[in-house]
Amino acid sequence: MDKHIIINIGRQYGSGGRIVAEALGKRLGLAVYDRELLIKAAEKSGLSEALFKQNDERRSFLNLDSVFGAPRYGDFGRNMLNDGELYRIQSETIRDLAMQGSAIFVGRASDYVLRDLVTLDVFISAPLEVRKATVAARLGVSADEAEVIIRKQDRRRKDYYDLITMGDNWGVAGNYDLCVDSSILGPEGTADFIIRFGQETGRI
Repeated sequence: MDKHIIINIGRQYGSGGRIVAEALGKRLGLAVYDRELLIKAAEKSGLSEALFKQNDERRSFLNLDSVFGAPRYGDFGRNMLNDGELYRIQSETIRDLAMQGSAIFVGRASDYVLRDLVTLDVFISAPLEVRKATVAARLGVSADEAEVIIRKQDRRRKDYYDLITMGDNWGVAGNYDLCVDSSILGPEGTADFIIRFGQETGRI
């Protein structure tokens, strides 16, 4: 596609945000970056991919002895990496990919990272009961266990996003171009709806 299209997808855990993003990618012929961002960020920084996976969308303060070897005398800075540094590396990766061409980014505060660009920012939600059923089926756990997991994951995402944006912003409608309940139309229908919205607004 000639037009430079950037779509950022925020999502509640269990709402099918990743599935919607993949459906959008197939329809529009765009690359979708979710966990792939972690690999590219690790490659960019020279750090272990495992570090980015372990601290994905969460506040952290890491000891990097396992990455750089035994700490050298007086080399505290080299052996400690805080959440700000992880965020910087990941954000640079997101910006590099966005500048290279059209893409869809899932989570990781990409809408904030790319706030100076023309983007379509979408937040995917679904009722808790729907998400509980989805997560329970996917992980093979009870509905009660699924709810505990959902609340933990949503809190983790919210804390990360709110820390980065310096406010109580995760999932707040005013911070996105479109908020949609994926349970109404399903993942495929939701993707079609987002495309129609994007075309009407000139973002797609």
